[in-house]
Amino acid sequence: MPKYVLGHDLKGEGARLALMSELLDPMHRRHIDALDVVRPDLDLSLIHVRMPNLELRKADIVAGPVERGGFDLVTARAVLHHVADARAAIANMVASLKVGGALLLIEPDFLPVSVAEPQEVRAFWDGWLAWSRERGIDYQIGRTLAPRVASLGLTNISGAAETAIYNGGSLWADYWIDTITELRGDLISSGKLDEALIDRFLACCADSNWWIQPIAFTAVHGLTRGA
Repeated sequence: MPKYVLGHDLKGEGARLALMSELLDPMHRRHIDALDVVRPDLDLSLIHVRMPNLELRKADIVAGPVERGGFDLVTARAVLHHVADARAAIANMVASLKVGGALLLIEPDFLPVSVAEPQEVRAFWDGWLAWSRERGIDYQIGRTLAPRVASLGLTNISGAAETAIYNGGSLWADYWIDTITELRGDLISSGKLDEALIDRFLACCADSNWWIQPIAFTAVHGLTRGA
């Protein structure tokens, strides 16, 4: 697996991830509730807290299932686009499900940035995507989730993509300011972006008159046979 570019040693990474959770948790909860395979008291916001009914494990999902046939629900969010062998990871998630269990995957797809405005912002996203490909990040993985899941024999496959529309000064804009600030040095040293483009993008993120809808977060779910 390529080196993760947003390591937990980076200054402000904890706050950035907390903001990401605030933005994406509502979508994640809606899809879990719709699957109706777990108790209604599941609350993803507590994953950082150790509780009597919560067990945390550290494992390599590419190497093998966490616990073969052991879970009613397996879900991953904004993880697979950083994994070099996403197919193996998804296959191991499926192998971790009980008969009739549900898999829920949520990943980004940057297709909307192809029409981002103004032109300088579109150029920024072109550089961002070129940088991400060089770093082994697949920001088009969202559109591939359904066929990947179908190839592993799941049934009742369904999904939807949600694209946030936001302006400068919003929480989403703050998220991107935090992300680009952390990665600025690497982005520039890669040669895919320069100071001027980054500064232009950050200025847009601070401008309440600027609106954009750059990412489609794709949620795909399916059931193991026997449901």
